[in-house]
Amino acid sequence: MKRRKFLKSAAAGAAATTAAAASATSLVAPVIAKEQIEWRMVTPWPKNAPGVGVNAQRLADRITAMSGGRLTVTLYAGGELVPPFGVFDAVRDGAAEMGHATPYYWQDKSKALHYFTGLPLGLTAWERAGWLYYGGGQELWDEVYAEFGLKAFFAGSSGVQAGGWFRKEITGLADLQGLKMRISGLGGEALAHLGVMPVRTPPGKIFAAMESGEVDAAEWIGPWNDLAFGLHKIAKNYYLPAFHEGGPALEALVNKDLYASLPSDLQVIVAAACSAAANETFADFTYHNSVSLDPLVEEHGVILREWPDEVVIALGKATNDVIEDLAATDAMTKKVHASYSSYLQDARKWSAVGDQRFLAMREKASD
Repeated sequence: MKRRKFLKSAAAGAAATTAAAASATSLVAPVIAKEQIEWRMVTPWPKNAPGVGVNAQRLADRITAMSGGRLTVTLYAGGELVPPFGVFDAVRDGAAEMGHATPYYWQDKSKALHYFTGLPLGLTAWERAGWLYYGGGQELWDEVYAEFGLKAFFAGSSGVQAGGWFRKEITGLADLQGLKMRISGLGGEALAHLGVMPVRTPPGKIFAAMESGEVDAAEWIGPWNDLAFGLHKIAKNYYLPAFHEGGPALEALVNKDLYASLPSDLQVIVAAACSAAANETFADFTYHNSVSLDPLVEEHGVILREWPDEVVIALGKATNDVIEDLAATDAMTKKVHASYSSYLQDARKWSAVGDQRFLAMREKASD
C-alpha cells in the first residue's frame, strides 16, 4: 500500500510540475511574440534559380527555423522588391534588411570587392574558404563593407564555372575581335583587352539576350544552371573551364546596424546559418554539375571545347595587367590585394602537389 501511495503521490507531483511548466510557458509566450522580427532578403536571382535562388531560399528558411520564428526571413527574387542589381543599395539604405548575391556586382562601390567574389585565374572555392575563414579575408571584407554600413557572410560557391556559350568555335585570338559577350567582373575586362565587347546582363535576361542576338556569347555558371536556362538551345560550343571564375563566392549581405541590434543569440544563428549555407551550396553545385554534363552532350548535342593555347596565354597576360591596375585603385584595394596575393602563392604550391597530382593520379589509375 505504501508503494502504491508513493507512486500516486509521485504521479500527482509530476502532473503538478507539468502543469506549472505549461503555465509558465503560457506566461512567457507573449514575451517571445514581442521579440519577433521580420527581415526581407532581396536577390538578383530569378525565382528558384538552380543553385543560387534555391540556396538563397534555403538560407532564409534556415534562419527562420533555427530562430524558432523569432527572426523570420522572407525572400524576394530579382525584380520582385528591387531591381536585380539594386540589392546593395536596398540593404544599405534599409529598404531590405538582407541580401543574397555576389560581391563583384557592386564593383562600382569598391573595386576591392572583386577579391571577395574571385579574380581570373585566382583562388578555387576551397582555397577561398581557407582565406576567408583563416587567412584574414573575412576581416578585410568586414573592413571594406563597414564604410557602407554593411556586413557580409560567405554563403557558398559554385566551384569552377564554365567559360561560356559561343555560337561559333573560337580557334584563336582573331575570333574574339568584336565579339559581344555577356560576362561580369574582371573576366570581362581581361577579354576586352583581347577585342571582346563585354555586356553586363542580369541573370534572368541572359537567354533573351542570346536569342535576340544582343550578345554573341554568354557565360552564366555551369552545366546545372546553364541547362536550366536553356542556353544550349542557342549555342552549341561550350567552353570549359572558365578562366575568370575558378571558385567565385556568394555572399549573404546584411545591414550592419540592424544585425548589431539583434539579440546575441540571433546574431549567432544568422552567422551559423550562413556557414551551413556555404557548405550546402558548394555541395549542391558539385553534385548537380556532375550529373548535368552528360545530358548536355548526349541529349542536346553540345560540343565541349577548350580554350586554344594562344587564347590562354593572352588571357594570362591580360589578367595580370587588369589585376595590376586593380591593385593600384586605392589604399583599401591595395591592402586586400596584398593579403589575397600572398595566400594565393601558398595555395598554388599546395594545390600543385596536392589536388592537381591527386586528380592526375586518379585519371591515370582509371585508364
